[in-house]
Amino acid sequence: MAEKGAIEGGNHAALWHGRFTEGPNAAAVEFETSIHVDERMVFDDIVGSQAHVRMLGRTGIIAQHEAEAIILELDQISSDLKEGRLRIDFSAEDIHSFLESVLTDRLGEIGKKVHTGRSRNDQIALDERLYLRHAVPDLQNRILSLIEVLTDIATHHRDTLISGYTHLQRAQPVTLAHHLCAWAWMLQRDYERLADSLKRISFCPLGAGALATSGLPLDRYMVATDLEFCAPTANSLDTVADRDYCIEITAALALLMTHLSRFCEEVIIWSTEEFKYIELSEKWSTGSSIMPQKKNPDFAELIRGRAGLVYGNLMALLTMMKGLPLSYNRDMQEDKNSLFSAYDTALSCVIVFTEMIGSARWNTDRMALSCSGGYANATDVADYLVRKGISFRTAHGVAAAIVRKCIEKGYPDIEKMPLAELRNCSPLIEADLLELLTPSACVENRNHPGGPAYDRTLIQINELKAFCGAARKCIEKYL
Repeated sequence: MAEKGAIEGGNHAALWHGRFTEGPNAAAVEFETSIHVDERMVFDDIVGSQAHVRMLGRTGIIAQHEAEAIILELDQISSDLKEGRLRIDFSAEDIHSFLESVLTDRLGEIGKKVHTGRSRNDQIALDERLYLRHAVPDLQNRILSLIEVLTDIATHHRDTLISGYTHLQRAQPVTLAHHLCAWAWMLQRDYERLADSLKRISFCPLGAGALATSGLPLDRYMVATDLEFCAPTANSLDTVADRDYCIEITAALALLMTHLSRFCEEVIIWSTEEFKYIELSEKWSTGSSIMPQKKNPDFAELIRGRAGLVYGNLMALLTMMKGLPLSYNRDMQEDKNSLFSAYDTALSCVIVFTEMIGSARWNTDRMALSCSGGYANATDVADYLVRKGISFRTAHGVAAAIVRKCIEKGYPDIEKMPLAELRNCSPLIEADLLELLTPSACVENRNHPGGPAYDRTLIQINELKAFCGAARKCIEKYL
């Protein structure tokens, strides 16, 4: 048995070398190795190997004492890696080869039995699922934290007026709370998409073998139960031939990044001198190398830019898979690079955005000013006339005529027009209209489910907080 030094398992022979009389070219070895990418799954590979070996021992495929020895040694390898007594040897082809080599160095022939009845094809499909099963909930937990930060800010700004926009033109008054809840609901769907994607990885691939299961009396249900999967995968060819779960999760990450990028675009606009709605903390801003006065929203810009990286990862996965015949092809080794890159990018962006938005200051006076001018209450004039009994299309024309007259006569707001002139546009208009045209009244009059009214916004905030509490309970066992 080898000494447990800082590095073990050197001079690796490729697991596939049996029929070859000479080793591959050094450049070829460097080109094909994936251990620099798949090393993050080392503990998942250990857990999967232990479940597989337990099954081998219980079914009598290998002796029970051999299974116990392998399981114990894998525990020791795991401990040695965590404590720094063992380091991953990057001359190995992949993480599976490294672990099997260390196990064989320590246990001799018994160590070689770890791979009985399995292939690296079903082994990597298992490792990816085990990794995603705890990595995705970690990201989900971060998304929940961001939703909670947004709802906390919204709670303090339920009556903070801000203009809503369409086409980047002032449209109708809303509140900052309503706007932030819009962001939060997008993130809630991102959470749900990730949760839904986990359903597709809740089936155990181990036992599918290279493509056609095994001639040995494996018990796939035993392994699936041991690893807390719902059941074994249904078809061995499909098990090793597809990476739709990687694509699905990366697609969910791309949508998450789309939302973060849109949020950042608004933060960038809102932090300009022209808007001045928000002031980012100096901890989350940078200066200029030539202009001393600058305070740049670089972190928001970086998140906006990194959305493109995740889109690229998604396209790489889709392109990798689009022409592959069944079953396994080596192209699929490249899945991890794109998947892990997308995941790492999305995770870091969620963390940074949460800190950045949570430490920002909001200029409520400036936001309130955005609701003055621009005739954002014109729709309220039309609604008022509809309540008087005329059709909306006719009411729309009257409101448009009022806006034209305001522009011609230089009235900055509809409510600045004298009542007599308003009545010239429609005799149905009374003095009570003016009470309905203040920004606050426009907001409170939209007291419908999902609307910006004070009480309706509170309902949204409470629903989002309740969602976060329930969702966190669902994922806490994976964290």
